Amino acid sequence: MMRKYIWGRLLQLIPLLIGISLISFFVMHLAPGDPTSLFIDPNVNPIELARVRANWGLDQPIAVQYFKWLINAARLDFGHSLITGQPVISEIGERLPATLLLMFSSLILTLLIAIPIGVISAVRKNSWFDNFFTVFSFAGMAIPTFWLALMLMLLFSVQLNWLPAVGMFNPLMTHTNIFWRALDVAIHLILPLATMTIVSLAGISRYQRAAMLEVLNQDYIKVARAKGLPERKVIFKHALRNALLPIVTIMGLSLPDLFGGAFIIETIFAWPGMGRLGVQSIFQRNYPVIMGIVMLSALMIVLGNLLADICYALVDPRIRYGKE
Repeated sequence: MMRKYIWGRLLQLIPLLIGISLISFFVMHLAPGDPTSLFIDPNVNPIELARVRANWGLDQPIAVQYFKWLINAARLDFGHSLITGQPVISEIGERLPATLLLMFSSLILTLLIAIPIGVISAVRKNSWFDNFFTVFSFAGMAIPTFWLALMLMLLFSVQLNWLPAVGMFNPLMTHTNIFWRALDVAIHLILPLATMTIVSLAGISRYQRAAMLEVLNQDYIKVARAKGLPERKVIFKHALRNALLPIVTIMGLSLPDLFGGAFIIETIFAWPGMGRLGVQSIFQRNYPVIMGIVMLSALMIVLGNLLADICYALVDPRIRYGKE
């Protein structure tokens, strides 16, 4: 039954991705001008500009451009960058590992911190611990991501000079062994990772606290306590598993926020990932790269939500997809 559900969801990806590509392509072309409008040299011959537009296919109707792009994209050919001339797949592939490193590190660190905080806050409701993290959570949800990133950079990089402000690695360490290169990347990762984690941590910890409080008030928890089971067993064996169900759903729905946050954070910290490439491509009106990033991001978000649904079923065996 689960296999049938998964195949059904995968088949739904096709019309969903086509719809996303259609909307993204036409919205992108609603912006005034095109990539040739960035040629600011007044001495450029208009005939030469027209030739460039024809070579890029920009002189054709938008509908024709879209269907040509769609046919090529079905063969995993997203064209070539208008700036570098490299294949879009290659250009994104060079940046994707950096983005995945930042996103999955933030996701794992957020879960490792938020779940214990939420559980302890629920078990010790109205204690100093609960009140402290309540204030911290509301502050974390209210603080803009870009402001937090700039403040961390100002404190730890400019004033204290403890951590590097930008980049992913020190170019002077390229000839060292793999251990020192990995350590260098880890040091450069601290500030962008801290920014993403703090922003994500605030909301997830509150959801975990609310879910844990709801479970602790259920009758089966009261029965388990009445039987004399140790409190640790009641919390971690009986309560926590059911309290994780909303968190699994929230994590699946938070993937778009992770991608959106990566665009901002990678730009601020000059992290050489897909988000920074996307921002640069938007300012350069590099249509093929923009569409490639949009489609890859959409695919990863949809697959992430599918994975969250599968995890939801694994956490709660009572759930069976495909049955009404």
